[in-house]
Amino acid sequence: MDRLIYTAASGAGRIFTAQQVAANNLANINTHGFRADMERAQAYAVQGAAYDTRALVQAETSGTRFDIAALQQTDRPLDLALRTEGFFAVEMPDGQEAYTRAGNVERSQEGDLTINDLPLIGNDGQQINVPLYSSIEFGDNGSINIVPEGEILAIEIGQVKLVNPETAELRKLDNGLFRGEDPFAPALEGEVAMVSGFLEQSNVVAVEEMVSSMNLSRNFEMQLKMMQTAEKAAEAGNRLVRG
Repeated sequence: MDRLIYTAASGAGRIFTAQQVAANNLANINTHGFRADMERAQAYAVQGAAYDTRALVQAETSGTRFDIAALQQTDRPLDLALRTEGFFAVEMPDGQEAYTRAGNVERSQEGDLTINDLPLIGNDGQQINVPLYSSIEFGDNGSINIVPEGEILAIEIGQVKLVNPETAELRKLDNGLFRGEDPFAPALEGEVAMVSGFLEQSNVVAVEEMVSSMNLSRNFEMQLKMMQTAEKAAEAGNRLVRG
C-alpha cells in the first residue's frame, strides 16, 4: 500500500502547486501586460532496489505564455502599448535592467518617466527625463517628442528602449517582470511597434483558468480518496497479521 499512498500524496502536492499557479493567473487578470504562467510537472520512476514499481510526480519551473493580448484604448498620452512582440526596458532597484509589457507610464515631479515606480530606460541605457511640456507624442519606434512649455515647436528628447529577445532567454521574476542574463540590445528599426493612448490587457483567459481550477479541485479530492483507501487497506492488512 505504500506505493499507492506515496503516489497519491505526490499527485496531491503537484495539484496544490498547479492551483497556486491558476490562482495567481486569476489574481492578475486585470494587471496590464501580465503574462500568464503555465504549470508543468513530470512523472518519474523512483530509483533503487525494490522501488522499480513506484512512480512519483515532480513539479517543474512554470512556463509562461507570451501571446499578445488585446489593447484597451485610454486616450491618455502616457499610456503605451506594444502592437507586436517585444518589451519595454525598466531599471530595477538593484540597477539591473528588467522587461515588461505594461505601459502605464507616469511622470515624476522630477520629470522621470516610470512604470510601476520603476524608471523607464531609453535607447542610451539611461533613465528618461522629460521637462515640462504642453504636449507630448510617442512614435511607433519609441521616439519621444514634446512641445516645451511656452514654446510652439516640437523637439525630440529621446527614445524609449524597446527590446525583442528570444523568450527562451527570459526568466520571469516574482513581481511579474522579466530578466535576461545580460541586458538586451535595442530592437532593430521596425522590429517592435509601439502605440500611445492604449494599454495592453493581461493575456490570462479567465474561463480557461476557472475551468482548470475546478478540474484541479476534483483531482485533488480524488488523490485524497486514494490516500484514504490506502490507509484503510493498510489497517485491514494489519488486522489480518495480528489475527
